[in-house]
Amino acid sequence: MLCTWLSMAPLALAQGDDAAADDPIAQLAQAGKDLKQIQAAVETADTPDTLKTLSDRALAVQRDADAARNALQPQLEQVDARVAQLGEVVEGTTEARDIAAQRKALNQQRSDLASAIARAKLLAGDAKQVGADIEKMRVTQFSEDLARKVNSPLSPSLWKQFAVHVPADYSRLVVLYRLGETAARKAIAEHGWGTPLTGLALALLMFFPLRLWLRAAGRRYAASERAPDGRLRRSGLAVWLLAVGTLLPGFAVVVLVAALDAIGAIPPRLQQLALHFQVATFVAAFITALSACLLVPKRPSWRLLSLDDTAAWRLRKYAWGAAGLTFLSILLVEINRASRTSEITTVAVDGLIAITYMALIVAILVSLARLHRRQTDEAQAKLDAQTDSGAKQPKAPVRRSGWIVLARLAGHVVVAAAVIATLLGYLNLALFVAQQLVWGAVVLLAASLLLKFADDLSLWLLSPTSRVGKSIVLTTGLNDAKVEQAGVLLSAVLRIGVILLAVLALTAPFGNLNTFFSAMDSLSNGLTIGTTTLKPSSVLYAVLAFLVVWAVMQAFQNWLTNTYLPKTDLDAGARNSISTVTRYLGIIAAVLWGLTALGIGFEKLALVVSALSVGIGFGLQAITQNFVSGLILLAERPVKIGDWVKLGDQEGDIKRISVRSTEIQVGDKSTLIVPNSELITKTIRNMTMGNAQGRIQIQFSVPLSTDVAAVRQILLDCYNEHVGVLAEPAPSVFIDSIANGQVAINSFAYVSGPRAVYGVRSDLYFTMLQKFAAAHIALSSPTDIHLVRDPAAPQEPQG
Repeated sequence: MLCTWLSMAPLALAQGDDAAADDPIAQLAQAGKDLKQIQAAVETADTPDTLKTLSDRALAVQRDADAARNALQPQLEQVDARVAQLGEVVEGTTEARDIAAQRKALNQQRSDLASAIARAKLLAGDAKQVGADIEKMRVTQFSEDLARKVNSPLSPSLWKQFAVHVPADYSRLVVLYRLGETAARKAIAEHGWGTPLTGLALALLMFFPLRLWLRAAGRRYAASERAPDGRLRRSGLAVWLLAVGTLLPGFAVVVLVAALDAIGAIPPRLQQLALHFQVATFVAAFITALSACLLVPKRPSWRLLSLDDTAAWRLRKYAWGAAGLTFLSILLVEINRASRTSEITTVAVDGLIAITYMALIVAILVSLARLHRRQTDEAQAKLDAQTDSGAKQPKAPVRRSGWIVLARLAGHVVVAAAVIATLLGYLNLALFVAQQLVWGAVVLLAASLLLKFADDLSLWLLSPTSRVGKSIVLTTGLNDAKVEQAGVLLSAVLRIGVILLAVLALTAPFGNLNTFFSAMDSLSNGLTIGTTTLKPSSVLYAVLAFLVVWAVMQAFQNWLTNTYLPKTDLDAGARNSISTVTRYLGIIAAVLWGLTALGIGFEKLALVVSALSVGIGFGLQAITQNFVSGLILLAERPVKIGDWVKLGDQEGDIKRISVRSTEIQVGDKSTLIVPNSELITKTIRNMTMGNAQGRIQIQFSVPLSTDVAAVRQILLDCYNEHVGVLAEPAPSVFIDSIANGQVAINSFAYVSGPRAVYGVRSDLYFTMLQKFAAAHIALSSPTDIHLVRDPAAPQEPQG
């Protein structure tokens, strides 16, 4: 995958730079000429390489047209703005000559720009259609090549024809060799050995000392205490070894080829061979580095695959064989093309490569089969040992490597198909199937490694214990769970990206990727909704702007809540109101900033709000009412956090006030969630508003013969002795009434708050009853009279 993207990146970057540098009108004219040439050349194109070149040119034309349109669109908007500034001509009036001339010039300029933009859109569409037609032709040729049948390798006629063409093809190879040798000798004679030797020295330095030192440095870091804890040590080291093992050999060859090309030692006929030599080196290095970082035969503890040492060493050798075979196959195909050998020689070479691939695949399958048998025997031995020791057997058998079973099944199917195709003479199909199996295995293994690395990196990077996680928690005020959730989301995004790259890499050999690039270009131009164009870059910038503003506002809220407000004279309720309002203002500011970055102005936002007003009036009426009520509660503060309120038959302490609801903790510690509109529209009793005091009332009756002065003194002593009773207002005792031989006593005392009434009153009851009992003062009890008829009494006669 890495090599595929590296090979395609220079073309895309070069096209983008050229598109940006040219004048839009001239660029559009040149793109039109190029498209006509491409359309004329498509009719005579007959080789896959020619069609690929034409497809690349069609994609370049499409990009040039899109670039020209994007460059002309701002100019058209500027002209429209200038025309709007001039205003409309009032009917019946004559405009000044200079204003009329300026209006005419602007209208002509606007017409030219609009026409050029329309031509650019039409040209981009035509280029896209031509690219699609070329892709269809390439698919057709690819299918025909796979279905082409030649003589079977078992047929003697094939080798007789090959023997006949060997001398001529050998002469062509000698001519190609002499061409390269002559160019090299001439270049060295003219420029000397300095540049080639310097390139060779740098290549050797990169390939051996630097590569080995970087690998050793990565292992030392992974084994040190500075490395991250957890699974990232292994997966990170594997990715590091993969990058070093791929890039260093590849760039070493790039440096060597560039040194030879700088002095003209590579003739034009061998330029493509030199390019394929670099690509083959990258691919072979990628395969060997991937096998090294996954198998790790010398360090089993760092191995990412479930393999034993024997299988790891065998598969490591086969990986070297696959890399070497891939390297040779790429070079042999290009050498045949550059030397223009006969078709029969090409067929024979393809047949030999296909047979070699199949032999390699069979050897790998044999090793996997042996590994599977070893794992089965080990699992059975464990079960037997548990049975002998009397331990309870597990309900399910020991789980083995599932990928080995899938690899064996796919390998057997592919080998059988390739062998049958080879025997029937479908050598192109056999070679393609064998190469695809090797390439598919490489891509899947690389994707599995990158998936593990993406997951480990995301979870470590956004872990609450990491530096980044701690910074996010301190900056934004998020809790640890939210940071971990962000890590999981980041892991999902990265894993989706890896899967898309793997799919592209798997499908790349089936055809040209220009169709995919064309779709990406269309997506990058944006999706137009009405008069607004949403581009991926704009969406990304809007999300980034929202996150930045939201993070800044969260940091400001945290500073306000934890640093500034505690140092003021405001109570907890006021501080909560300010903090809540600040939080929602921050969210509104972040949303508005993000919409502005997206290109949605306030006038468009006003239209959206007016369109939603109907829905708010019907379906969202209750939510809107609670929201407005919450703002009123936060502003007027009829109730605040810490107040003891009574609403209906429920009473408790207010714990939290938000813009939608208020949380009240009742006596059993449960939470009552009340919509804010209930607190605004209904009668509510605030027991603690305005520093309200708690009042204690004690009522009882004594007989008429009781010394009421002693009763009064005992009550006042009880009140004065209790530390919870306030001295001001002073306690008071009253005779409420005298009736039926009883004196009704009523007394009052005050405490610091309503919450203290219940406990203080209970203490006073205990003390009062004890003192009344010590003073022999009896309290009156209610008289309970029951009328019962005597059953023995004679009944009065009736009538």
